[in-house]
Amino acid sequence: MRIEDNGGECASIKHIVFAYYVTGHGFGHATRVVEVVRNLIAAGHDVHVVTGAPDFVFTSEIQSPRLFLRRLVLDCGAVQADALTVDRLASLQKYSETAVQPRDSILATEVVWLNSIKADLVVSDVVPVACRAAAEAGIRSVCVTNFSWDFIYAEYVMAAGYHHRSIVWQIAEDYSHCEFLIRLPGYCPMPAFRDVIDVPLVVRRLHKSRKEVRKELGIGEDVKLVILNFGGQPAGWKLKEEYLPSDWLCLVCGASDTQDLPPNFVKLPKDAYTPDLIAASDCMLGKIGYGTVSEALAYKLPFVFVRRDYFNEEPFLRNMLEFYQSGVEMIRRDLLTGHWKPYLERAISLKPCYEGGINGGEVAAHILQETAIGKNYASDKLSGARRLRDAIILGYQLQRVPGRDVSIPEWYTNAENELGLSAGTLTSQMSESNSITDLCIEDFEILHGDLQGLSDTMSFLNCLVELNNVSDSEKNNEKRQMRERKAAAGLFNWEEDIFVTRAPGRLDVMGGIADYSGSLVLQVSYGSELSNRGPTFDMDLSDFMEGDQPISYEKAKKYFAQDPSQKWAAYVAGTILVLMKELGLRFEDSISMLVSSAVPEGKGVSSSASVEVASMSAIAAAHGLSISPRDLSLLCQKVENHIVGAPCGVMDQMTSACGEANKLLAMVCQPAEIIGLVAIPSHIRFWGIDSGIRHSVGGADYGSVRIGAFMGRKMIKAIASTRLSQSLSTANGVSPDELDNDGLELLEIEASLDYLCNLSPHRYEALYGKLLPKSMLGETFLEKYTDHGDTVTVIDKKRTYGVIAATKHPVYENFRVKAFKALLTSESSDEQLTALGELLYQCHYSYSACGLGSDGTERLVQLVQEMQHDKVSRGEDGTLYGAKITGGGSGGTVCVIGRNSLRSSQHILDIQQRYKSATGYLPFIFEGSSPGAGKFGYLRIRRRITPKS
Repeated sequence: MRIEDNGGECASIKHIVFAYYVTGHGFGHATRVVEVVRNLIAAGHDVHVVTGAPDFVFTSEIQSPRLFLRRLVLDCGAVQADALTVDRLASLQKYSETAVQPRDSILATEVVWLNSIKADLVVSDVVPVACRAAAEAGIRSVCVTNFSWDFIYAEYVMAAGYHHRSIVWQIAEDYSHCEFLIRLPGYCPMPAFRDVIDVPLVVRRLHKSRKEVRKELGIGEDVKLVILNFGGQPAGWKLKEEYLPSDWLCLVCGASDTQDLPPNFVKLPKDAYTPDLIAASDCMLGKIGYGTVSEALAYKLPFVFVRRDYFNEEPFLRNMLEFYQSGVEMIRRDLLTGHWKPYLERAISLKPCYEGGINGGEVAAHILQETAIGKNYASDKLSGARRLRDAIILGYQLQRVPGRDVSIPEWYTNAENELGLSAGTLTSQMSESNSITDLCIEDFEILHGDLQGLSDTMSFLNCLVELNNVSDSEKNNEKRQMRERKAAAGLFNWEEDIFVTRAPGRLDVMGGIADYSGSLVLQVSYGSELSNRGPTFDMDLSDFMEGDQPISYEKAKKYFAQDPSQKWAAYVAGTILVLMKELGLRFEDSISMLVSSAVPEGKGVSSSASVEVASMSAIAAAHGLSISPRDLSLLCQKVENHIVGAPCGVMDQMTSACGEANKLLAMVCQPAEIIGLVAIPSHIRFWGIDSGIRHSVGGADYGSVRIGAFMGRKMIKAIASTRLSQSLSTANGVSPDELDNDGLELLEIEASLDYLCNLSPHRYEALYGKLLPKSMLGETFLEKYTDHGDTVTVIDKKRTYGVIAATKHPVYENFRVKAFKALLTSESSDEQLTALGELLYQCHYSYSACGLGSDGTERLVQLVQEMQHDKVSRGEDGTLYGAKITGGGSGGTVCVIGRNSLRSSQHILDIQQRYKSATGYLPFIFEGSSPGAGKFGYLRIRRRITPKS
């Protein structure tokens, strides 16, 4: 971004007049606006605030004649059906009544008012029409926010119907008149803004210290204090004394005057200054919003939160909490029934680590002041119509930020199909597939490759047909002609060959987190029923060069991390750098790629590996490279380890590249050797059930468990070396015939152990298990052992790592996987299925011992057990036999094994409904299988030149 000073001044720096519009969406926006306004007034400026919030929200913090309040609501925000659910249709209808139907009169009124106060700058948080009114009044405008209403309402349109669709377009166009966006942390994708300035958290300042607040409340430091920050509490909900552990007190915000509270609950006055009370507490319980999250992070307070239905900014704030080790998710039912204790105890065990700035109000005020006196923060080449065109590429194609930075909410993965922006669902029936194939072949000639009857590939090609038609036709304004399609159509030169590749996700049946320890693993590659949209990203390939050599992986990692909203591109563009560094490739021409992922994120089914493998396969095909599926997997692992920065093993990439339909891929990860494909017997079926819980910092995480395993390996090697030295010194003077050479050879092997999985369970138990510590401080380990021998993780000296559980898991998991593989080929029987299920259960509880469990996945496994044991007790034939958490754990998906029958499928659906009843979340079910990228190969297609008759 280029920043210029155009030399002009709209006003004296001492007398700038700001018009600050505040959305009517709750008090949270008003409270953060207070901080910006306070700093503007402190600098000597006049601020006219247009808001629906009560006056006291502002006047309690700002007593100044320079503050002017005008009560007016120009957007209604989200209408709530109850305390935890947004009513999507009602929200759209209310917005239409508030801002669409009276739009002309609103604009006329606001233009007159802005001129009457002689406003120098319009600021919006985040009222769309304010930006348009400013433009019509000839005044510059700036938005300050962490989300925009076009993003929020886009999903509502899917539920409410197309007749409300124009609302989203109008909002996006209104925002396009804004000069730039001052973006707050925890932000959602905001495609209508191209020019962005990021600022620190906007946090209300403290008036009193923790000690002062507790003294006033008469609460000692020995008392654990939770603040219940929960506006609009459910009707009829009564708080009970037994909800809290014995040594806890709860401060209650927003309690009604008539609400009676137990003695361990303290009702706070309505005008209580909550930042002081939050900072004085040990943890917070409530709903996620920008204000609660920012203050929890700023004051390093663990936050126990409950999800809200259709509150679409929540996933982004939630993941910011998790990233800074500050969040614990509570199941709604547990909130309402008072099952609080485990969540509160888990919360106070966290170590929140946010160290970023909390002076966003001051920083934003300075930027607004500089803008008002004439400084130009916007990029000339990306302003105006160009900026709006880039925003429309998307329509609803929102920017994705995978991993811990930001993750995309559930509804987003359905956007393409539900908005009619694709030719059909990825699970089209065969009758539909035939017509799709005909359409593809009619428009494109397939020069290489085979569709293999895959409906998702045919749908993708049909999407290309649609884009091709958009680029040709200007006949109508129907769905095909939507502006985002026209922009996407410009991605390709339709006269050249196009290469299409495909890579599936994977369901971790057995092996899981033992892949980095050299285990045998069994994985099934699958195609899911979801479809999601990818954003746009562009870069100059010269950015990957430093002189005549490619840049380092570390510099590339920093390159993609500099803008969190674009960090996802590391999974795609990172494949280019790996090919440059590892294979010596140089790219002279530009590369255009369209990425469509049907693998949902955050479910433990390897969405990242599928994107990496598909992207690298496409680049290789387009440049005539022949890379074996195995080698391609190892190259993609480098993308994940070194550019994305995730310490994963190679299992995911190998399965995505080398898997085959209806077969388990058996491989030994030392480093990546495929030992065969195991056909899934026809009487056995696997399902994946999504818990709806993303990675949680409530327990251990994948990286720390991996470090613990490598610590354990280092200790085992040291123990074996010591035993070997002692045996050899004791053997001096003893004849060679009397020595136990077999024992010495084993010790020699174990003293140089490359992979934990090469250690048998009986050797582990006999010699090493009792000598390993349960856990160890990173600093203590490094002092004794120097390093842990893992190139993709770094030991934190101040962190304590679990050792025994993390070490024991891969040793036993390797044995379990071998037994599982052998059982799959044994004679079909109920005993076979029971044994296979038992192995899954054992793996699941081994995950839990490592700290990689979660409430949601635990509940799903229990539901499978209940279903299984209920059938046994009634003497009925079994249907479901076992289940385990998958992937990196701490949430995600559960793998279930059962008999391949209609009754089994019905029982899976019963579990889905029981889980929803217990948690409020309807889990997605994965099933089916598809070929890996190597088996699919690639398609080379070319647009037919001959006009269609």
